[in-house]
Amino acid sequence: MLTEQMATDPLRAAAHGTPPLAARLEPWMRDLLSDPGECDRLLRTYGSPVNVHDFTPLQRNAAEMVQSGARHGVPLRVFVARKANKTLGLVEAVKDLGHGIDVASERELRQVLDLGMSPADIILTAAVKPERLLRLAMERGVPVALDNLDEALLAQQVSSGLPAPSPVVLRMAPEPAEGLAPTRFGESAETWLSFLDDHPLEAAGQRVDGIHFHLHGYSARDRAVALTQAIEFIDRLREGGHAPSFIDMGGGVPMSYLNDGEQWATFWEQHEADLLDGGTTQTWRGDGLGLRVEDHSEGPRLTGVRDVYPYHQSPVRGEWLDAVLTTQIAPGVTVAQALNERGITLRCEPGRSMLDGCGLTLARVVFRKHTSDGVPIVGLEMNRTQCRSTSADFLVDPVLVRTGSQARGASHKEAWNGNDGAFLVGAYCIEAELILRRRICFPAGIDVGDVIALPNTAGYLMHILESASHQIPLAANVVRSGAEFVRDGIDLG
Repeated sequence: MLTEQMATDPLRAAAHGTPPLAARLEPWMRDLLSDPGECDRLLRTYGSPVNVHDFTPLQRNAAEMVQSGARHGVPLRVFVARKANKTLGLVEAVKDLGHGIDVASERELRQVLDLGMSPADIILTAAVKPERLLRLAMERGVPVALDNLDEALLAQQVSSGLPAPSPVVLRMAPEPAEGLAPTRFGESAETWLSFLDDHPLEAAGQRVDGIHFHLHGYSARDRAVALTQAIEFIDRLREGGHAPSFIDMGGGVPMSYLNDGEQWATFWEQHEADLLDGGTTQTWRGDGLGLRVEDHSEGPRLTGVRDVYPYHQSPVRGEWLDAVLTTQIAPGVTVAQALNERGITLRCEPGRSMLDGCGLTLARVVFRKHTSDGVPIVGLEMNRTQCRSTSADFLVDPVLVRTGSQARGASHKEAWNGNDGAFLVGAYCIEAELILRRRICFPAGIDVGDVIALPNTAGYLMHILESASHQIPLAANVVRSGAEFVRDGIDLG
């Protein structure tokens, strides 16, 4: 059954999962998706799929973080993770708002420098930093987050011949205490302190500007634990004569794709019940999305973990940061108080949560058919890498925009009505080439030439894994410029 909200909302009612996972839509998205002519024009002009961007929500998203810091007296700077979205339009928006950029490759760094970003507004956090990349950053005065001792030694070789001290940031691997998950990023504080004793930074033409860490997941408590360790590390560095002024807690700032937390809970309840029942599921070939059924003496049980992003979360962004900063780390002392007492600025490098509401992907319907065992499928002119991050699926309902122009007989269209639904498949010649692994219902039918919109894909989903396999071109990227959408500069070389 459709929720009452979806039943009265034509954008949601035209396509939905069962149970539904209705996307939170920005006003600009609603305006575009309510204009079939414009959606059709974008695809005819730029090809399918096309990634559509409007970076207006970025200002609100970043402000939530900055305002949270201000509520607790903590200066906070946002460095948006460039790897989350490759457009130059994002860089321009970040620059105009006065925030910073986190870059992860030489091309990303060259592009932001060419667009006039100040080195002080950039941080290089690439997981692998060849000498060429280190040299570019250090010659331009861009702070470099050093991840390991081999990298640190190479950086000292590069910086030793430069005329001015190079700013470095030591990436600390928090000790996996108090339930904190282990991480592959960084070195322990003790390792760094020993390295500094043996390899003085001053002799290598470097200075320590700050501490960095990167954690997996979105736990406010884990961030507070890691910040506690980073504050202790700052104290010891200052005792040793260094002058770090900030802690950068990396990314992992939560956001929510769905407004309705009950829909999220209901989906998992039904999905798990279907898996245990062993009957028809709402996923392709019974895909468990990270869960699997194992037989036990007391009956079937689910094992594994949900291999998906938490598409509904609360709190997010500013309220989440409130929880981090108000965590007590000593009797009567919160994270915020410990930072304030030491004059430490807090930094973060969110990607997905800053791009919340900034983009969607449009793709053309090119066929409808059934598999040899009778499963309905709908073919889209795109491939699965063009809406995918590192998890098992994108668990947000698409939006159907009726632009199909071919006349169809009622009997043919009827096969695509009702609640049986169909699976969206893509262009790669692979059996499991699924755009979404959930069954999607089209109560009013779906026609060749119609448009499927995948909402809120700007953060990672468009670009992090996109592939041009089969020599199919990558998706075009357009960005709002005034009242129009124009090709982003990243596509123009």
